[in-house]
Order: sequence, then C-alpha cells, then structure tokens
Amino acid sequence: MGVSVGEFLEMLDRLPEVQQSDSGSWTSLKVRGKGFGYLWGDTETVGLKATIDEQIALVAERPEVFEVQFTAGRFGWVVVHLAKIDPDELFELVTEAWCLTAPKRLVDAHEAGR
Repeated sequence: MGVSVGEFLEMLDRLPEVQQSDSGSWTSLKVRGKGFGYLWGDTETVGLKATIDEQIALVAERPEVFEVQFTAGRFGWVVVHLAKIDPDELFELVTEAWCLTAPKRLVDAHEAGR
C-alpha cells in the first residue's frame, strides 16, 4: 500500500486538462484555472477538495491517513498522506476533487469516455 509522489503525478495524466504549477514548496493542481488540489512533495502529502460531509467522514474513519485542511464555502479540503493510502482509493478521491471543480460538460465528456 502507499503511493509515491511520482505515481500520484502519473494519476493526474488520466484526467483531462489538469494543469500543474509549482510555487516552491508545493504544486497546485487546477482544471481550467480552478484549483482542486495541492501536492507537497517534501512531506509526501496531497490536499484535495471534497464535500464537507466527505471530509468529516474520511478524517473520522482514518485519522492516520486523512487530516482536515480547511473548509471554504460548501467544500472541505482534506490532506492525504500518500504513504498510507491505496492507489485506487487515492485516484477515486482525486477524480472526485476534479469533478467538483471541472465544468459539467468536461466532466460529462470524461465520464462518457471511461
């Protein structure tokens, strides 16, 4: 179990129009200019957009894997420790964060192609 930083970055290639921009200590993840995640390579953690209910559930269920990052409006961001998560579960969470952010037409086109 566990996902390396490199493996995480490869997952992003499976989602359309993901933009990465390095800002020194982290890499921001966006789709069409809107953020859905952050990668901190030094700590091997990822911050992902989620619903508030999902944020609460993830942290309550496995606090050794997930931490509350912050809440903004109707979203609850969660920190994921890459070394402690299964790749399939991480990809599901990344995809959900992407879907919460991407325009509906892009999400619909992606899901139709899967």
